[in-house]
Amino acid sequence: MKIAIVHDYLNQYGGAERVLECFLDLFPNAPVYTMLTDLSKMPARFAQVDIRNSYIHSIPFSKKHYKKMLSLFPTAVEQFDLREYDVILSSSSAFAKGVITNPNQIHICYCYTPMRYVWDLYHQYIQEDVTNPIFRTLLPFVLHKIRMWDLITAQRVDHFIADSKSISRRIAKYYGRESDVIYPPVSYDNFKQAENTEEFFLIVSRMIPYKRIDIAIEAFNKLKKPLVIIGDGYDRKRLESLAGDTITFMGRQPDEVIVEYYSKCKGFILAGEEDFGITPLEAQSSGRPVIAFGKGGALETVVENETGVFFYESTADSIIEAVRKFESIAFDSSVIRKHAHGFNETRFKEEILKYIQMAIHQKEHSNE
Repeated sequence: MKIAIVHDYLNQYGGAERVLECFLDLFPNAPVYTMLTDLSKMPARFAQVDIRNSYIHSIPFSKKHYKKMLSLFPTAVEQFDLREYDVILSSSSAFAKGVITNPNQIHICYCYTPMRYVWDLYHQYIQEDVTNPIFRTLLPFVLHKIRMWDLITAQRVDHFIADSKSISRRIAKYYGRESDVIYPPVSYDNFKQAENTEEFFLIVSRMIPYKRIDIAIEAFNKLKKPLVIIGDGYDRKRLESLAGDTITFMGRQPDEVIVEYYSKCKGFILAGEEDFGITPLEAQSSGRPVIAFGKGGALETVVENETGVFFYESTADSIIEAVRKFESIAFDSSVIRKHAHGFNETRFKEEILKYIQMAIHQKEHSNE
């Protein structure tokens, strides 16, 4: 059966793009339809992928200012002509699930989350993330229309796969749809356990407000303990202005550097609520324990007092208390790595392939 993959954007490399790579391993000849692409920010393998961009990709400055073009995205994704395919696999946290299919096709959506800035993060996005006063005034009207479109297009999907139980609950609340859970993959074999660790704690993250790196910085300023932050984003200048002498910003780093820092850190910090959160599993694949906010996907990937500890209030003092508890526990790196292995790529690919075969089987029987 002919399969097409639809992915939101190819302009940054994160957990969703790692999932997409697994899809491409399973279906190497499948084209990838997407809103826009910036290959300079993607791994080299994507230069060999059959990428088919929407018209937004051709708009001048769209790579930099695509967020200002939100009102165009619904039309853009609906213009993808997918009639020649039997199975459409959408990889979506925003617009990809909105493609139009016909009754003879199967549309399976691997959903990272319902669109957060029109649902659970709507008020935070309007009040904190948007700084331009004109844009802030107009945006609620745009997002209202996108929210209605998002709800309608959820009915176009034949099968939802949620990337965590937390997201499955959101899909039920916002879309009124059932979903099956298949956890995303961690590239377990790419990580290593160091013979000796060091005293610094580590954050690997995009620098955007909902990641709550600010409260981690506040906590480590008070603790006067070393914290290394790898990543970049539009919130970086503000975060750097908050940091004391024990905080180190490294910006974007290649994979080999990140792997090294994972293996040598004393512990990994996840300060904000994540839909799933692949970075804590990358740390655990390196045998390193995690201090995580006790909400969302982390509750499904971290075992308290065995592979890490939780803090339950989004404050610096709560993180400080968790760090002190963390330092009182003798973690076993081999136990941590064994836990992370349960989320490996082979497991993910097998579960996805089995799910697609199940969906095809159901479709064939419904047509009899």
